Amino acid sequence: MDHLPLATPNRRDTLKRLASMATFGSGGLALAACSRDESPQVKTAAPAIVKAVGEKVAFKYPDNPSFDLVYLADQLGYFEGGNTRPHYVGKIAAPQIIPLVGTGEIDFGARMVPLVISAIAAGADIKVVAAGGKTLEEAPHMKYFVRKDSGITTPKHLEGKTIGINSFGACAEFVTKTYLRQKGVDVSKINFVVIPDDKAEQTLVSRNTDLAIIHAPFSGRADHVPELVRLWSDWDLDGGLGGMAPYSAHGKFIRENPGAVRDVVTALAKAANWVNANPEASRKLTFERIKLQLDYVDRFAYIKDLVVTEPPIQYYIDVLQNEGKLAAGKVDIRDVYTNDFNPYATAPTTATKA
Repeated sequence: MDHLPLATPNRRDTLKRLASMATFGSGGLALAACSRDESPQVKTAAPAIVKAVGEKVAFKYPDNPSFDLVYLADQLGYFEGGNTRPHYVGKIAAPQIIPLVGTGEIDFGARMVPLVISAIAAGADIKVVAAGGKTLEEAPHMKYFVRKDSGITTPKHLEGKTIGINSFGACAEFVTKTYLRQKGVDVSKINFVVIPDDKAEQTLVSRNTDLAIIHAPFSGRADHVPELVRLWSDWDLDGGLGGMAPYSAHGKFIRENPGAVRDVVTALAKAANWVNANPEASRKLTFERIKLQLDYVDRFAYIKDLVVTEPPIQYYIDVLQNEGKLAAGKVDIRDVYTNDFNPYATAPTTATKA
């Protein structure tokens, strides 16, 4: 299977040395400093099955042509020393990831919050266990492009136009519709079509769409297309509130393997902090992973320590209710996530910033 290329011994040692420079907060928290229980459980879960000491646990995960903290943690050696390893199960289309986590066909997946909320509302056994990517002004989650000759400069200009998004039910649809409604746009007059991120810019250039919403890292390539101009980023639309892209796990896996979940969340948090501390090195690893020209690779940014906060989740609960996709009271915010497996989760989860 194609996954993040294994580093040579010398290169792997270099990566590990680089990784050791990344810190967890101003105090440089280390695992030994954590006093939390080593095998926390989701509060509403059934009793966990106690695994034998030292038993190795493999978690099923997609092997997709994308940059991902699981692949990075694996390459940097952050799963070493623990009892948990990724078992890559092949390529899985993005829209299928949360449904497959919900049924246990795969154990972990990374997709946007509204998809998880909708899955829980439909009865899926799934929970967010770690925050993921976030939006910064200099590192947005997604960018909005139009043709320079389109005449589109304001939200109202999009009525009667076609917008390309990478999927329905996630950030591109709901962040955009929320913003446009705030600006007085009748979104029923807009045609939304699904276009993969790596095809979105060409579809826009060929005039099959009028606006393309493109996620990192492919959004960087569109910045270099002479026929296109960037109109907004999601930072301009909501200040990054809708940009959290968390990691979720199947409920049964959580209940039966609490120590493994803790291993995974810890490794992901270390990898996320490494990316934040080493943005240019992580761009080079993205290039190696997906073979996108380095100059075109947009950087990623991650929530510090991957601690989940409630405002980004509440944002999408409200959005789904406003869109008529979720009945009021159907999903409680505490049903969506847990920080019980994150050894760095010491701050209140209701903090206003991710």
